[in-house]
Amino acid sequence: MNTFSQRFILRKTKGTKSIDATVYARVNINGIRTEFSVSRTCNPQLWNSAIGRVTGKNQAAKELNVYLNTIEVRIYEIHRELVASKQVISSESFKNEFRGAVEKSRLLLEIFKNHNDQMEALVGREYSINTFKKFRTCLSSLTNFVQWKYKKSDIDITAIGYEFINDFEFYLKSEKKVQHNSAMGDIKKLKKIIRQCVANNWLAKDPFMGYKVKIRDTSRQILLENEIEIIATKEISIERLSLVRDIFLFCCYTGVSFRDVAELRDQDIAIGVDGEKWIWTTRFKTGTPTHIPLLPRALEIIDRYKSDPRCINRGRLLPVLSNQKMNSYLKELTDFCRIKKELTFHCARHTFATTITLSNGVPIESVSKMLGHRNLRTTQIYAKVLDKKVGEDMRLLNERLSKGRPEVK
Repeated sequence: MNTFSQRFILRKTKGTKSIDATVYARVNINGIRTEFSVSRTCNPQLWNSAIGRVTGKNQAAKELNVYLNTIEVRIYEIHRELVASKQVISSESFKNEFRGAVEKSRLLLEIFKNHNDQMEALVGREYSINTFKKFRTCLSSLTNFVQWKYKKSDIDITAIGYEFINDFEFYLKSEKKVQHNSAMGDIKKLKKIIRQCVANNWLAKDPFMGYKVKIRDTSRQILLENEIEIIATKEISIERLSLVRDIFLFCCYTGVSFRDVAELRDQDIAIGVDGEKWIWTTRFKTGTPTHIPLLPRALEIIDRYKSDPRCINRGRLLPVLSNQKMNSYLKELTDFCRIKKELTFHCARHTFATTITLSNGVPIESVSKMLGHRNLRTTQIYAKVLDKKVGEDMRLLNERLSKGRPEVK
């Protein structure tokens, strides 16, 4: 005689920092137990182990309990079918029958969350903390969108099509009030998740076919030569402003990002192929090797802080403060220097790409390598050619044309 029982339990997934646990169906057949995931998660604090259901009366709790009721009914149906067919019922045969009879429901937000859990585990090795935070923010926006549009806590990926993507874009712009390029950033993150679903054969067709992610050109704030000179030569008696001035100018003359300049050490300075001092480091964001010749003003700034106790104690090249403080003090500095531009530390990188290098005839290929870009197209976004460079190029062209023109007598 066959004995049969079933209940739902929670199991914490190893290797993830999520507080939620995975819901499993535990089936006992003839004293042999088997367990399999039902593709749902739950906060253990909200789980009632006595009844195998989630507590609470909110929409998410109701949807999960309804889903578990459906799974439970199907489990008993499969048992009855196996008994009626007079097959030998084992835990393994039951599990196979269940998986074959009930196609695993693939839920978008659950898949996205699993992706983020894996990304979080690799922060500092393959991903930066900022990249992880952006994906986490995107998941939050997507969760709110699904609730706003469909009144659901999650949605099956097979229900996602071109309309879903368009509606998500509309939601980001109308409800979240984000700018176009920021909305496209979230769309690109969604696209990555969908492409993974297609690659896993969970989707027969890519919903992004026919949808084009369009990034609009934006005016990137940079400093001109005269503005750099104003900042460099301004008499400053306030220590924090003097410090932020030096580090900002160092980034202007090297193109190093804020995160990378904060991590620079003495050993990152080496002698280059020309016998001069270079920065030899790896970009934190992309892991790309970066080799940058040090200009005289950058070297002066390094020398200024080589005996600074903050640098010695922390083993750093420069005494960089937190990003928040540096940007706050930078705003004070621009006001103090009467430069009417909204600057952030990333503007230094743009300034290096344009005013310092490209405008002075450095080839874009060399600039791209110094910036640590993997693709020349990325550098072209930074490379807004200034009027000064256009005027200089046209002056040289005019001289060449004039030399070849016969004199009029």
